Amino acid sequence: MSITAATGFSVGVGEAGIRDSGGDDLVLIVSDRAASAAATFTQNELRAAPVLLAVEALHATAGRTRAVVVNAGCANAGTGAGGLDDARAVVAAVAGRIGCTAAEVLPASTGLIGSRLPVASMVSTASGLALAASAEAAERAARAIMTTDTKPKQHDITARLADGRTIRIGGMAKGAGMIHPQMATMLAFITTDAPVDTPLLGSLLRPAVERTFNQVSVDGDTSTNDTVIVLANGAAGGAPIAGPDEATFAAALETVCRELAIAIAADGEGARHLIEVTVHGAATDVAARAVARTVASSSLVKTAVHGADPNWGRIAAAAGRSGVRLDPDRLRICIGEEAVYDGAPREFDDARAAAELRGPVVRLVLDLADGGGSGTAWGCDLSAEYVAINSEYTT
Repeated sequence: MSITAATGFSVGVGEAGIRDSGGDDLVLIVSDRAASAAATFTQNELRAAPVLLAVEALHATAGRTRAVVVNAGCANAGTGAGGLDDARAVVAAVAGRIGCTAAEVLPASTGLIGSRLPVASMVSTASGLALAASAEAAERAARAIMTTDTKPKQHDITARLADGRTIRIGGMAKGAGMIHPQMATMLAFITTDAPVDTPLLGSLLRPAVERTFNQVSVDGDTSTNDTVIVLANGAAGGAPIAGPDEATFAAALETVCRELAIAIAADGEGARHLIEVTVHGAATDVAARAVARTVASSSLVKTAVHGADPNWGRIAAAAGRSGVRLDPDRLRICIGEEAVYDGAPREFDDARAAAELRGPVVRLVLDLADGGGSGTAWGCDLSAEYVAINSEYTT
């Protein structure tokens, strides 16, 4: 049930005429009570109107939220003061629909940069949306926020706390292109019925995002609208999470983030292969993640995977420009199970390495032999279809 798996959350989905192609394009995610909220946002200087408004709202309420309103088909970015007014009008309509203040509604948008929202239609649609907590409604919501995605991205998990309470965390995300996040990624929305105070929620979300969403790259472009929002409404009951339960909740939250992040990488525009890069033996985990992300985002590595070309030199070169100090004489690189470099070029089975690159999941493993740090990043191959999709995006 993903976004509606946690108790007390429901969704409303409708068609507001935002997409030229028609279909569902407007989603409400609603908590039946005030929820703690935490978020991370794009660091792009051209921040979209919904990002600016969501940041403003979180400050105004000290992280207390009732709903998120999401639209697909229009990014509402690069639209100036008029774009902010548009977002505020939609937020006001949602607040009226569920009976809360405008500051308790967080907006998010995805789609073409530079176009304005069809506000009148969105206000009318939002005001009349029916809310449901079914699996069918959750699936419909996950599909409604898609743009060039080929499939919905959802995940949920159940965890048990030390006192026997059961909590649920569910999420949905969208993203297939313009994926190379800084501090957040694409659009991702996570709900939980765990009782978590706002400061703790934020402190747990940030490292989870850093190790998951921030380790994904499809094409090296960051978005104007990147947003990750988590809502915790406490419907599971009991005292706020503290002590050993923090680790339990943090692990569950990171699992949901990771599964959504991997789904985004696997569904990259025109992609045929998910690339998973794991780095061991770095001086720190941060260094390992930096190397892994550089390799996963390399266009030359991506094209080599697409062509099943076991060109280990591209992997080594990407690792070498990651900004992390490494000793080439100690570096080891494997393509799947095939070791292709071990401090120096080595003989390897070209056919076996090429076969590893033809699989749906391509695993590249590097060992820097410099410490105990490790990290993973995810990407996808780069195909001619990616070029075709993005050369015709507005036509």
